[in-house]
Amino acid sequence: MNTLRELLASLRGRSRLLLALLLLGLLVVPWFLNAYLLTLAIMILYLAYTGQAWNVMMGFCGQLSLGHALFVGLGAYTAAALFVHFQIAPWAGLWAAIAICVLAGAVIGALAFRFGISGVYFALLTIAFAEFTRIGFENFQWVGATGGLFLKVGQREHIDLLGLRGPPLMFYYVILALAVAGFVFSGWLLRSRVGYYWQAIRENEDAAQALGINTFLWKMAAITVSAAMTGVAGVFYAFYYNNLFPDQVFHISSSIEIILAPIIGGLGSLFGPIFGAAVITVLGEGITNLVNALGFDIPGVKQVFYGIVLMIVILFLPEGIWPPLARRLKLGPRSGR
Repeated sequence: MNTLRELLASLRGRSRLLLALLLLGLLVVPWFLNAYLLTLAIMILYLAYTGQAWNVMMGFCGQLSLGHALFVGLGAYTAAALFVHFQIAPWAGLWAAIAICVLAGAVIGALAFRFGISGVYFALLTIAFAEFTRIGFENFQWVGATGGLFLKVGQREHIDLLGLRGPPLMFYYVILALAVAGFVFSGWLLRSRVGYYWQAIRENEDAAQALGINTFLWKMAAITVSAAMTGVAGVFYAFYYNNLFPDQVFHISSSIEIILAPIIGGLGSLFGPIFGAAVITVLGEGITNLVNALGFDIPGVKQVFYGIVLMIVILFLPEGIWPPLARRLKLGPRSGR
């Protein structure tokens, strides 16, 4: 409660009002949505949460990962395999999923940060780990290999929150709770001592080290926290979609989808991933539906659209869309973030 109170106190009055209205709207709006729009809302909240998790590592600490699908996949496969083979409930499997993701993040971080790998080379290392894991899972028969791992679909009309079996409305509120928790947790991290260490490393690692900050330790903290948060999203992914294929879950396109929301919304900001997720999902679906309505069949049009939006934002709004918009509307934290 203290964390939430401090986070709200750091916001301007109109920001708190807007946040309250947004939360109220998100609580009420699913009752008025059809199945398609409800699925779209779930996707927006999922990307907002995963974007928040990635933002901890890149936006706060400045460590570029292009392989975050690795943590989604590990979290998803761990919880799903425990559920399928041992009937372990997802909320219990969640802790195993987090542990596996933290271990994977620690291995990557130790290899990279110990030997001074950073920037583009660190990004390539994260891609390599995701690809190696994808290839490994494609030959891992215990989890279905290339044929996929399938979870038994429960009766959609019954809500079983403990077993994560139920209608899409239940999954909407689960991912909404995760998105809110991710927002509050990220806000607390950003304003804590570790958050200031991360920001110092992001701005100038050599200067941070000269000031006595243990850059190796705090970068390890960033990647493990980010991996744990992303692993939670993986558990949600597994029980929402009920099927897992290595070529989909670990694919680099999944990693790109995760990073688009915070980059377009505003890297390093708390509202950026939420705003960016809404923008790219709504516009991406709008473009796809428009092209289909015009009678064209253009595979990959959404990915092309994502690329164009990303190029425009990098060229003309390097901070992302949210920070300048928040300044213009006098929204956001008192510090400008």
